[in-house]
Amino acid sequence: MRALVVDLGSTSVRTAVVDDAGAVTAVHRARLTVRSPHPGEVELDAEEIARLALDCAGATVSEAGPCDVVGVANQRASAIVLDGATGAAVGPVIGWQDLRTVVDCLVLQSEGVFLAPNQTATKVRWLVRESGRAPADLAFATLEGYVARVLSQGRTHVTDPTNVALTGLVDPATFTWDEHVLTALGLEELARPAIVDTIGLGERATAVAGSPPVAALVGDQQASLFGQGCVDPGHTKITLGTGAMLDRVTGIDAGTTRRLPTGCFPIVARSQAGVRTPGIEGIVLTAGTCVDWLRDDLGIVRSVEEAEALATSVTGTDGVWFVPALLGLGTPRWDFGARGAFFGLTRGSGRAHLARAVLEGIAHRGADLIDAADEGGDLTEVRVDGGMSANDILMQHLADVSGRAVHVSPEREATTRGAGLMALVAAGECTVDDVGRMWQPARTFEPTLSDDARAAARASWRDVVDRAAATIPELSSVTF
Repeated sequence: MRALVVDLGSTSVRTAVVDDAGAVTAVHRARLTVRSPHPGEVELDAEEIARLALDCAGATVSEAGPCDVVGVANQRASAIVLDGATGAAVGPVIGWQDLRTVVDCLVLQSEGVFLAPNQTATKVRWLVRESGRAPADLAFATLEGYVARVLSQGRTHVTDPTNVALTGLVDPATFTWDEHVLTALGLEELARPAIVDTIGLGERATAVAGSPPVAALVGDQQASLFGQGCVDPGHTKITLGTGAMLDRVTGIDAGTTRRLPTGCFPIVARSQAGVRTPGIEGIVLTAGTCVDWLRDDLGIVRSVEEAEALATSVTGTDGVWFVPALLGLGTPRWDFGARGAFFGLTRGSGRAHLARAVLEGIAHRGADLIDAADEGGDLTEVRVDGGMSANDILMQHLADVSGRAVHVSPEREATTRGAGLMALVAAGECTVDDVGRMWQPARTFEPTLSDDARAAARASWRDVVDRAAATIPELSSVTF
């Protein structure tokens, strides 16, 4: 059996075929139009998402032939509001990065309702208000549910736990819609999707040749987790892209949707047959973005590849440190007022030292994520995917400063692989245990630093982070 995957990212739609060995073929991609009408705002177009998803899916099936099931993966915490009768969007899709509701979140805190601007809830209220329509005439959708609706030609209105857990609209104790929050937002009459399993057969995708059933709906990070064979408690991955996301299967339900003392968030890794598998997630706000900044804004390198080559041309940073906090610090030390900084610059500091310092700073932030997720002290290895996983010097330094083995995914975008394998599990073609046994890293990096050298490096790192913290104190005082 084979799965067709529709993978909706922050800037593109990607479709592919995934077989029962986890191989990814017949990849087609189209870029999304991302608008920013005002600073901090991120919008997409629902009609464009629908059209490109169908176009790319059609191209993949034309190349590879009909598939047996469909898996849908998506950027999480984005918001769409639809006309309840027609299913047409009544405004833009508001992206997960959008910050237009920061003030709304702060006001709600004073009323005892704790939501973050990167959650879906306040974005939905903004869209309803801007539509000028009564909530009773409208419906809320998550992106994976919207794509499933498009594929099924309007016959389904669903979401899954990996996505709905990040909306701020469900009660973590019962995993039903939180009527208290909905009432506080004035959304109690808004139609909501049914919450179905991440892994499970659903409506047929009649808009696709062969009408295969939609069998998996999953958030991008959880799909990447599954795609890297992280199926049992303790399994951990980091996706290193524009930012960095660590996800870990814990097997222990935190019983909350709010940030934990470690700076991580509880998530649902997957659900099947009504059973939710809990996990945690940690976030670095800027990772690959920092290399893009070296290239696009500072002109220090001409390409991402040159950054690695430059960094490799020197044996160290010559005392230069870089804190990758261009948008603030995430896990474990949430500080929206921290800012990126170079320390230790001298007249002898050159382009190569700066490039290496940026890569080493990203590695230290990855180690921060690992330390935050390792409450039990049993995290001995981490699996890594994402565009930056191709950078050997970064992977080696992550192993060195974290003290853990780093296994690099053979599929750089493991999200697609994970969504496809979930759909095949739903169809009975393989089991979750089979997916765990499939994992084979493309490359492995073992720590080479002594314990004393690692401890000294991490102590120096914490010192420079302290100096980059609270650069803008009024933003540092904001918490969600």
